[in-house]
Amino acid sequence: MASGNPVIDAVNRVSLVQQIIIGLLLGAALAALSPSAGLAAGLLGTLFVGALKAVAPVLVFVLVMSAIASHQKGNEAYIKPIIVLYAIGTFTAALSAVIASFLFPTEIVLVSAGDVTTTPPSGIKEVMKTLLLNLVANPINALANANYIGILAWGLVLGFALRHASEQTRLMIADLADAVSTVVKWVIRFAPLGIFGLVSSTIAETGFGALAGYAKLLAVLVGCMLFIALVANPLIVWWKIRRNPYPLVLTCLRESGVTAFFTRSSAANIPVNMSLAKKLGLHEDTYSISIPLGATINMAGAAITITVLAMAAAHTQGIQVDFATALLLSLVATVSAAGASGVAGGSLLLIPLACSLFGIPNDIAMQVVAVGFIIGVVQDSAETALNSSTDVLFTAAADYGRQREEGKL
Repeated sequence: MASGNPVIDAVNRVSLVQQIIIGLLLGAALAALSPSAGLAAGLLGTLFVGALKAVAPVLVFVLVMSAIASHQKGNEAYIKPIIVLYAIGTFTAALSAVIASFLFPTEIVLVSAGDVTTTPPSGIKEVMKTLLLNLVANPINALANANYIGILAWGLVLGFALRHASEQTRLMIADLADAVSTVVKWVIRFAPLGIFGLVSSTIAETGFGALAGYAKLLAVLVGCMLFIALVANPLIVWWKIRRNPYPLVLTCLRESGVTAFFTRSSAANIPVNMSLAKKLGLHEDTYSISIPLGATINMAGAAITITVLAMAAAHTQGIQVDFATALLLSLVATVSAAGASGVAGGSLLLIPLACSLFGIPNDIAMQVVAVGFIIGVVQDSAETALNSSTDVLFTAAADYGRQREEGKL
């Protein structure tokens, strides 16, 4: 639709993905030419990520509440098959990381963990306890702290309660959901500027020289994530939809994975995934629940990070790991990754939990966590891109699979 402004019309003729790529290239060029200007441009990235994080909790809460309140009998949310896909995808990722770690054993140079001040969970029991406590968190605190388990729970409860409200009340909530969705569209339109700022500040501040010493470790990590994104996930999607999965896979990677790579937060990428799910024509009752849920529990990239770094710690310490223990590590990584925070670096604090399976002392494990923060500029970006793009990929696969079974595709 023409706006009447020739500049805006010219920009709108270029797709958002192309605009993001242009922003990426310009950001890298600015950082290379003038690091100080690149750091200054980082404000644009900070504002963009801040806007996404601010609108995401409200969007999830309102959409879930509206979808449940206006739900008509016969419209199935179809959540269970998506959760099954999330579990299969995460376990496959952990198992692939174990196999890669056996094929390419990696030792790492440990560094001081003095900068890592957050206390990691002591076991799976603590991880699951935290998830349960998040479920019954104060709704105001849940919104303020982006606790998506709590937000989903309150959205569902209020949505069911409002199903008995007047038609006018339910219509008002639907209008509110539309209004918040419009705000999200406005925020996403600024993605090219946000990516420009994030790329320029990241390259200007860190460069990539510090990563050279961990090249092999990064190769194993990123290689595993590429294998899951381009081989394992397409096979899982094919199993559901029984047709060429790559158009859908590449669309999700391009339109969700790229922004997630630079925001480094599954939570911040929720609005992007919501917008993509709507563009793909998915059932709103389904994606309004499955995507924020996926941002919390669908953590294939996190499972890879936990597994590869724990195995690297074992190799560094000269610990011989048998396959049965490695398989147990895959299960632990799958369960504990579901408790990883949806923010940058959330999976790293679960590494000590995985290391405890090999009897590795906590002080050594925290040094591995410190290594994780050093390589985080690549590791966490790739991890989040895989996690977040898979949320919408598996939601679409389940939705299309249902339509295929019903003869609609």
